[in-house]
Amino acid sequence: MSEAQRYCREKHTDLATVDSMEVVKLLNNMAGQYNQSAWIGLHDDRDTWKWSMSDPSFYGPGETEFRPWEPGEPSNGHDEQCTYFGSGGKWGDFDCNFPLWSICFDATGPDATFVLINSRMTWTEAQSYCREHHTDLASLRNQAENQQIVDLSIVTGYRTWIGLYRDSWKWSDGSNSSFKYWADNEPKLSALKVCVAAAFDNSGKWEDLDCGVEKPFICYGPVPVSMKVIKVRVEKPNGVDLNDPAFLDAMLVEAKKNLRAQGLDDNVQLAWRKQPDGKVFHKEEEKKRDEL
Repeated sequence: MSEAQRYCREKHTDLATVDSMEVVKLLNNMAGQYNQSAWIGLHDDRDTWKWSMSDPSFYGPGETEFRPWEPGEPSNGHDEQCTYFGSGGKWGDFDCNFPLWSICFDATGPDATFVLINSRMTWTEAQSYCREHHTDLASLRNQAENQQIVDLSIVTGYRTWIGLYRDSWKWSDGSNSSFKYWADNEPKLSALKVCVAAAFDNSGKWEDLDCGVEKPFICYGPVPVSMKVIKVRVEKPNGVDLNDPAFLDAMLVEAKKNLRAQGLDDNVQLAWRKQPDGKVFHKEEEKKRDEL
């Protein structure tokens, strides 16, 4: 996967982002009779943590990176994408669907007041509750704020949700598309590092694989921004059939060489526009001069 990503970035734009069924259909048509799988740009980035409260003005230098993890945490398990506040003020990652108590906060300028919610909720439910009734799930920016939670004596010994989480599926080009097209029973999440391939023997549906597996891959390049039609006139063909396919192909090759010499890149595509009778060139009729 890393080799494919590097190649796509050097030669094109990046590994393919598949963000709609239209793109799925395009790739399936492109694959034709190819019936194996190929890398696309989706991968599981389990080391990217961020706060539910995303306003950058709330954080001072380095405060978004404050992380007093418990020893051995975060385990970065595929199903452990949310953060709990544990005994003694140490944190761990945990299954977001497990119901825990939670800590909300109210932001008043640069200060924060923390509130314990002693009702069990999943992390997503806790986030919604905190955003509705307070500011957000708690962001802890430094040791002093971490200690404030410890001092809520009722919390001691309990795991409670705070606002740190990770959305581990990432597109290589940074796209934030949430479109998914997994095959049945995917993702399996069995490998240590997981990357995604489109399986063209299964309608282009996605499967997760070890990132170190060697596979074909799909890049994408710049989207064409314009189309121009140029009329070509050829004089005195000297017996050459201007509509002969070999002659037409040779002219396109020469034209592309000339365009490249003028600084245009290889993404420029040239094609002949055929007339209704299937021919490209037609003999011009000589214009008759008006008699004086």
